[in-house]
Amino acid sequence: MEQNQKQKAYVRWGMTAFCVIAASIAFGYLLLKIQWLKSVGLMLLSILMPVIYGAVLAYLLTPVYNWCVKKTDVKLTRWISSKKSRRRIGKTAGTAVSLLVLIIVVVGLFAMLIPELLNSVHNLMEALPENMNNFSSWMEQILADNPQIGIYLQDYMNQGMEWLRQWFSQVLAPNLNTIIGSLSSGMFSFFNWVKNILIGLIVMVYLLNMKDSLVTIAKKIVYGTAPLVWANRIIEEVRYIHKVFGGFIIGKLVDSLIIGILCFLCMSLMKMPYVLLISVIVGVTNVIPFFGPFIGAIPSAVLVLLVNPIQCIYFLIFILLLQQFDGNILGPKILGESTGISSFWVLFSILLFGGLFGFVGMIIGVPTFAVIYRLLSDGVKASLRKKNLPEDTAAYEGVAYIDESSRQLYRLQEAQEMEKKKQQRDQKNPAEKERKTDH
Repeated sequence: MEQNQKQKAYVRWGMTAFCVIAASIAFGYLLLKIQWLKSVGLMLLSILMPVIYGAVLAYLLTPVYNWCVKKTDVKLTRWISSKKSRRRIGKTAGTAVSLLVLIIVVVGLFAMLIPELLNSVHNLMEALPENMNNFSSWMEQILADNPQIGIYLQDYMNQGMEWLRQWFSQVLAPNLNTIIGSLSSGMFSFFNWVKNILIGLIVMVYLLNMKDSLVTIAKKIVYGTAPLVWANRIIEEVRYIHKVFGGFIIGKLVDSLIIGILCFLCMSLMKMPYVLLISVIVGVTNVIPFFGPFIGAIPSAVLVLLVNPIQCIYFLIFILLLQQFDGNILGPKILGESTGISSFWVLFSILLFGGLFGFVGMIIGVPTFAVIYRLLSDGVKASLRKKNLPEDTAAYEGVAYIDESSRQLYRLQEAQEMEKKKQQRDQKNPAEKERKTDH
């Protein structure tokens, strides 16, 4: 009997060692092939990009689609008794309205941006000679009053001209064919992007009309493959993810629209240049949490600076006030507690995901981190429940020691007093202590 138990223990240890070694070998192999895996991942991402575009558009337009389907069903109830027919007509109307909304938004943005951008470039070119003359006069006055500055500037100008000459001769000329090839590649990428967008629109239409059946199939797969407890948990977490992402993105779009309108009205009252163009830039970049207004303010401030430096100062003050209003009043009012994370974690998530995924990462970073934070928090709470420990964070404030048997939490002062009493007992009973040590 004892021999059999030993053999079973040896077998378990052997299997464990084998699994550990096999996992280590597999991990090492993956590390060696990481470049190959990365290439495969990028290739799959490139192939599936139209599907990703379509999925994102479908997700953003789902509220419009659902509203239209519901309204159509209500309106047709008195004329069409068949629920299936009403549903089919509602889906058609929802798809048409969703496409119409998308077209209106895109065309509206381009209709506002392109003419304003062309007009801005035209005005800049016209004002450029006068601005250059004003700048030259200003510099001449500065140099006349401070001749030493002219010496330094002359040295820097000579160094700059020498660097520019070397750049032309050593970098630009030898790599001219490469640059032309890059431009051609850029044009190809642009047309490829347009193709992906057009295919994405078709994918969006399919996903909008299939989303209910796809959700049903996904639930069927989850309940069929996972234990019931885990399946319910997965469904619950997916529902939470949808709530966080939907609430945050839709709320942020509404918030950005309001900020763009406020920017337009205030700049119009202050009689600043390029009102429409700057308002669109500020509104679009405001989609990025925290840094959005400042990112939009940089190119906008440059545009205002080229026209009037004094107005540029006023504009920067206005953007600062607008950001404070959005961050402390408007944003919390619209978004509420949709993410459930503090301002520090908002900043952390933007920096982390922005560094990893760029502009898109800055937009989705906050809701993504909120979901990860929720999952980790639930995992910690579940572990605490198994150990019969309190789940409330406040309960661990100042805790220095937890008794293993009683699960009693002791503060630092209490732990120090217990340690002191223990030492006193040991000093009073040295014989008992020595006996325990011998055993």
